[in-house]
Amino acid sequence: MSQKENNRDDAAILSDGALNHHPDQISQAVDKQLSSSHSSPVADTQQPSTYQPAELHHAANPSTQHEHKQYEQDEQQETVAVSTSSPDTTEYGQFNEQTDFTGNTEQQHAKKVRTSTKRTVLQYLDAVPLSTRLVSIILVLLLASSAVVGFAVRQLVGSYIIDKTDTQLMRQSELVLNNINTLQQSDRTDSMGLTDYYLQLRDSHYVIQGTPLMPVLPDGVSSAPVLPPSGSIGNIQIGQPFTTNAAVQIIGNNSRASVRMANAPWRVLAVNWTVPEVKNARGEVITQGAKGVAFIGLSLYDMQDTMQIVTKYFIAVGVATALLATVLASMAIERTLRPLKRIEKTAAQIADGDLSQRVPQAPENTEVGSLSRSLNRMLSRIEGSFIEQQRTTEKMKRFVSDASHELRTPLATIHGYAELYRMQRNYPGALERADESIKHIEQSSSRMSALVEDLLSLARMDEGRGVDLTHRTNITRIVHDACEDLHALNPERPIDLGSLEVTQIQTNNPEEAVHRLKFIQQLPPDLWMYADQNRLRQVITNIVGNIHRYTPQDSPVQMALSLIPAYMTPQELAAMNSSVESLDSFVRSAQYAAQQLHDSDNATQHQEITAPLHNYAVLRIIDHGPGLQPHDLHMIFERFYTADLSRTREKGGTGLGMAIAQSAVKAHHGLICASHTPQGGLTFTVVLPADTDSITQDQPTQE
Repeated sequence: MSQKENNRDDAAILSDGALNHHPDQISQAVDKQLSSSHSSPVADTQQPSTYQPAELHHAANPSTQHEHKQYEQDEQQETVAVSTSSPDTTEYGQFNEQTDFTGNTEQQHAKKVRTSTKRTVLQYLDAVPLSTRLVSIILVLLLASSAVVGFAVRQLVGSYIIDKTDTQLMRQSELVLNNINTLQQSDRTDSMGLTDYYLQLRDSHYVIQGTPLMPVLPDGVSSAPVLPPSGSIGNIQIGQPFTTNAAVQIIGNNSRASVRMANAPWRVLAVNWTVPEVKNARGEVITQGAKGVAFIGLSLYDMQDTMQIVTKYFIAVGVATALLATVLASMAIERTLRPLKRIEKTAAQIADGDLSQRVPQAPENTEVGSLSRSLNRMLSRIEGSFIEQQRTTEKMKRFVSDASHELRTPLATIHGYAELYRMQRNYPGALERADESIKHIEQSSSRMSALVEDLLSLARMDEGRGVDLTHRTNITRIVHDACEDLHALNPERPIDLGSLEVTQIQTNNPEEAVHRLKFIQQLPPDLWMYADQNRLRQVITNIVGNIHRYTPQDSPVQMALSLIPAYMTPQELAAMNSSVESLDSFVRSAQYAAQQLHDSDNATQHQEITAPLHNYAVLRIIDHGPGLQPHDLHMIFERFYTADLSRTREKGGTGLGMAIAQSAVKAHHGLICASHTPQGGLTFTVVLPADTDSITQDQPTQE
């Protein structure tokens, strides 16, 4: 059978081998095709031949090129015939669809597995303590840095040794060329000082002429560089050093050091040398003075040994450095995280209920210091809110208890007298006794109605309702009416009506703020402002009513009303609580404003006051009764509060008068404060915002 027919059969097997042929046949066909594409159709000769690609061979041989084209056409026809006549096309398409479906399922499963693995790893990392994670990260970074630095140094050392070896080869090549004749005539044992070098000489046809120099290693081990075969130098460039493997010959038992030395690669340099003459097999001179090639090689065992030493050194130093750095990092991280552990301990104490604990302070320019400051602020607010909640709860409990007590008393009275009337209605004189019972029932119901009305007033003002600030009100007239009412109740009581003057008394005691508002015997002008007349009357009436009920009938009373400017804004005033400290802040602001106005009036040139002034209507009611104890003074505005539990019932009060007065003043965005009178008694001060656009003086007393 011809070579062409064999190629056709092999091509047919390759084209439809996956469907109709055995795998062994396919493998044999592939081997034949590969061997045919790289072999020449002519018989091999005894002369050494060089590699020639199939394309160049076909281009040089026209008959072979024609056969190759015919073979390609026949192969294409057979491939088309097989593809059109295959009975398994439909089944193969279905198989592809099933394969795609199965592949998608496998991809989804693999994606789920990756997601689950990633989630598991993240959960594991989240469970690792922060200090351990930081130390691990530092250790990994140090090891990676050591590896990178070691690799870079290793490469630099290797490049340096290669460059040094190339320089040695260049120098030795000059020595070899100068002594080429001597080297050709010497034997291998006489190396002339070049025992570490390898030297091979080739003529102009690259045929090996000899190896004058061959290093001999210990234990009879020989090593030489792997070079192209005789008659060829491959793609080696003249004058360019290159690295090649070693061809090792081992005889007998040898040490590992000798074998390792022999297996080291070689650095080889190819240089041209002048061949005196080239003879054929019959001894005839073919050429003279032709250029041959000399290969000069030097083993890189020293480079390998140096690289191993450098690698071991960097591994040892890197591991030692990483371990030492890990220990130091652990100590530093433990010290750095110590404030966080203190914060954790403080948080545990707070969780146990001790809200007074605070996080230890740290420098504010650090993250821990900023965190400590924020946590302490949060804890202070939480503690304040908790204390306020406790106070509110206690107030609510006391309010419910007091309200129940106040409502139970008149209800019990009503129930008792109604039952008494029912029991005595059949006895003689029942009509007179019935009138007395009805009178007590009426009094108790009136007291209960007043209590309910006070509670409703407080509820409305707490909700922001029940106060109308759209009408202009004459404050002076309300104070005059209160004086007349108190005089009608106690004709023998001395009552003085006057004004207030801000003095420049300087003191750091808030209790003495009352001294800086001096009472003067001067009737106040008519002051008009937008206010709720009924609520302001209720405030003054409640204060005057307490004076009537709880002070001696002959104790003097002073009432004063004035318009006082101050630098304090109405918003700041409304945010203050009913305490002497708040009154002290207002009086200080009024003192500063009075001083500025006085200096401006006395200056030779007009001095402009840049800060805005605000006008305030200040009412002060001073009594000289028994007063209150210091621990009772700050509770005077509490609902149902009374210093004597029996006083409210004896005097007919409900215990809500001062609470209503405070709510009414707060609804006007003002301040009410109770303080001790210097000679004994109580002093009530009411401050109401009254700017110039909503107040006029000396208006007629008509609304």
